Amino acid sequence: MISIGGVDLVAGLYRRYAADLVEVVERQRAVTTDARCRPGLDDLEAEITYLLLRQLRPEHVVEIGTSAGRTTSWLLSALRDNGSGRLVSFRRAPRPSNVPDELAADRWTVYTGDVRARIEALPETTDYLLLDAAHTARFGRWYVRTVFPRLASGTPVGVHEVYRGRSAWVRREGGVVLDWLAERDVPHFTVARRRVPQIVAALTDLRRELGVGDARGPGTNPMIWFEMP
Repeated sequence: MISIGGVDLVAGLYRRYAADLVEVVERQRAVTTDARCRPGLDDLEAEITYLLLRQLRPEHVVEIGTSAGRTTSWLLSALRDNGSGRLVSFRRAPRPSNVPDELAADRWTVYTGDVRARIEALPETTDYLLLDAAHTARFGRWYVRTVFPRLASGTPVGVHEVYRGRSAWVRREGGVVLDWLAERDVPHFTVARRRVPQIVAALTDLRRELGVGDARGPGTNPMIWFEMP
């Protein structure tokens, strides 16, 4: 997985799915510029998430934390392009969705309310988990104790808002997750701009070579990815 293959794996996925990715980025421009849609993932982390889902072909994707639909649209685009898979999303409050109907179709289920009170709604099997909800230490402690034990070994996980600047938000969610990984000697991958500038530069050059435009902008890309031990 990505935590092991790192930048070479990511570069290979960019090349393999370049044509499809270019089309998705063009569609995402419209989602990003819609006034109802608060920006979610930055370009690199959004694209890598899409590419991982294309490669892994998960049947059950779980998204904990969603707003008007930008990140959700990236996930659903990958499932649509794979021709299989379903997404279950959790969000705290009902909001207008900016997810195109053709993406939602019969592949998206949304639960409203605090996920901590809806744990029974999680699928029995999760093949990919994306966490982008409350970025607090308290919430991080909750899901490492409650959600992570439900995941099979090898399940890929993406956690947003871990790296800000050169270090993690050590007193918030990022510190909790990184401590959890360190205790288990689990590697992770990131394209956080200030933490791994050489990787970001290499992928930026590759995107330019492949003709991948910007849907939102470069941003800080604070997400991490890893596999469950």
